[in-house]
Amino acid sequence: MKKVLKDRKPLDRNHTNEIDRVLNGFDTGRDRLVADSWQRCVEAYGMDPTRLEPAHILPDTQFREHLEQSERLIATARSGLQSLFAQVAGQNYVLLLADADGVCVDFFGDRSFEDELRNAGLHLGFKWTEELAGTNGVGSCIVTGQPVTIHQGDHFSITHTPLSCTAAPIFDTKGGLAAVLDVSLLRGPSPKASQNLAMTLVTNSARRVEMANLMASTRRDWVLRFSASPEFLEVDPEAAVAVDGSGKIIGMTSGARCALDPGGLGHLIGSQLQDWLEISVDDMPEFMRGRPSEERVLHLKDGRALYGHAVAPQTPQMTDALRKREPVLPGALGSFAGPDANLQRLLNKAARLAPTNLPLLLTGESGVGKTKLARAIHIADPATQEFHIVICCDTETFDFCHAIEAGTLFLRGVEDLSKPGQASLLAVLELRADLRIIASCRQAPALLQGSLREDLLHRIAGATLSLPPLRHRADLDWLIDRLLRRFASHDIRLSTAARADLKSRLWSGNIRELEHLLHSTVTLCQDNIIDLTDLSAPVLAAEQEQATDDLDALLRACDWNMSQVARRLGVNRSTILRRVRKAGLIPPA
Repeated sequence: MKKVLKDRKPLDRNHTNEIDRVLNGFDTGRDRLVADSWQRCVEAYGMDPTRLEPAHILPDTQFREHLEQSERLIATARSGLQSLFAQVAGQNYVLLLADADGVCVDFFGDRSFEDELRNAGLHLGFKWTEELAGTNGVGSCIVTGQPVTIHQGDHFSITHTPLSCTAAPIFDTKGGLAAVLDVSLLRGPSPKASQNLAMTLVTNSARRVEMANLMASTRRDWVLRFSASPEFLEVDPEAAVAVDGSGKIIGMTSGARCALDPGGLGHLIGSQLQDWLEISVDDMPEFMRGRPSEERVLHLKDGRALYGHAVAPQTPQMTDALRKREPVLPGALGSFAGPDANLQRLLNKAARLAPTNLPLLLTGESGVGKTKLARAIHIADPATQEFHIVICCDTETFDFCHAIEAGTLFLRGVEDLSKPGQASLLAVLELRADLRIIASCRQAPALLQGSLREDLLHRIAGATLSLPPLRHRADLDWLIDRLLRRFASHDIRLSTAARADLKSRLWSGNIRELEHLLHSTVTLCQDNIIDLTDLSAPVLAAEQEQATDDLDALLRACDWNMSQVARRLGVNRSTILRRVRKAGLIPPA
C-alpha cells in the first residue's frame, strides 16, 4: 500500500477544479459523507478521480491470516448472511463481509457472474480501504462508522462508477469496529433512492449479527435485550447489553449505545446497569419470559421507557470471587477447534505461552494444522511483528535470517535439517535474540534426539504442543461444517450417508486431506446436497494398525460410539467390544 501511495502524482489544476465542482454538487446530510470522503481521497491520499484504480487483492498468505482472525465472526454471521442473500439474490446483488481492515473474508454471489465480480473486486481477498480504492461502500463505512450508500458516480475512481454499494458497520461487544457488511450491484438503477431498501436490509442484518455475537460471547452472564415496541421484543429486539453478576455492563450491541445514551455523554462498558435504568441485576428475573411483553417496561433515568427481555446465564451465577470463567482465547486460537476438550486444553496452554519468548515445538502428523497453530500463536501476541516461514531441508543455510525483520521464525519440519543446516540455525539463534522461534516436526520429540544436535534441541523446544491426528478429534462434525461454509458460496449440506462416510474414515492426510476432498466435492457438486456418490475415495489407504494402537483415543473421539469406531477401523462391532474388554477400557460415566 505504501508503494501505491508513493507512486501517485500531484493533481494538476484542471483536476482540482473538476473535484471542486463535484464536491459543490453534493447535497447535505448523508451525501456529506461522500463529499468528505472525496476530500480525504484528494488531500490525504493524493488520488486522481480520472485514474483507473485497480482492485487490490491480498497475497494468499496474508488473506489466510485475515480469514483465520475472522473465522469466529464468520461462523456467527453465516446463517444471517445466507438469509440476507436469499432476499437480494434475485436482484443480482452480491453480498460481502469485510473485516475491520477492509478485506473481504466472506462472499455470496451468483456463480455465473464470478469472473465479472472478481474483475470488479467483489470477491474474497480484495481490500476495499479508501486509501487504496477511493470512496467506496466498505472503505467509507470503516472511516465514518456509519451505514452508507456509495452509488455509481459517488465512487471516487472511475473504475468503480458502474457499481452501487450499500454498507453497514458491525461492532464487537465492546463497541469497536469488527466488520462491514456490504451489498453491491455491478450495475444498478440510476436513482440513488433505488438503494433505500438495500440500506434497510443491510442495517437490519448487521444489527442481528451483533446480537448473535453478543449472545454467543456472554453465555455465562445476564443479557438484557430491549425494544421500543413490545411486539418485536422477543423475536427481533433492537439492542442488548450483557451484565455480570455485580450489575456491570460488560458487553453491548451498537444499538444499545443509541438507545441508552443517545447523546453520547457516557460510556456503557464498565458502568453499572442502574446508572442508565431504574433496575439492578437483582431485578433481571422479573423481565424473563412468563410475563406479557407489554408489562416488561424498562424506565430509563432520563424519563424514557423501553420494553425489556432478560436472558439468564446458562450456568448458575456465582460470586465474582468464586466464579471460574473459561478464558476467552485470543485471535485465531479461538476458532482453531470446536467442542473437543483435549484440544481446548492445548489451545488454552498455547494462549498462555503466546506472549512469552519461550521457543515452542509443535508436533503431530502431516496435515494436522501445525502451521496454522504457529500462525495463530504469532497473531495472539500483539507485540510480535513479521511471521517468517522456513521449510527445513538439507540445503537450508539460514544465511538470509541475518537480514529479516524481527518477529516469529517458524521452522517447518525441523527433523529434516542437515548437520550444516543445524549449525547455521544455531548461529542465527546466537545473534538474533529478536526472533521468536516456533518449530514443527512430524514425529515425537523423543525421536528428535537421534537426528538433532542436543544443544539445538534445547534451544527450540522450550515447551511442546502436540496436535492430535484428525481421527482422534472429537470435533469432526464442527470441522466438516466449518469447511463447507468456507468452500461454498451458497447453502449446501451433507446427506446423512455422506456425513457418516466422512466420519468413518481414518484420514491419513488429516485436515489437509479433508480440506481437499470437501473443496473438490463442493466445486463439482451440482446440487445443494452432497450425497455419498459425490464423495471421492481416499487417495491413500490409511494404516489401520496405526489407529488401533490408540483405541482409547478413537473411542473418545467417537464419544464411545463403537459402531462408528468399527467403521473407521473396518472391522465388526464385536471385534471392538472384544478389544475394549481386553484392554480394560471403561466408558465415561
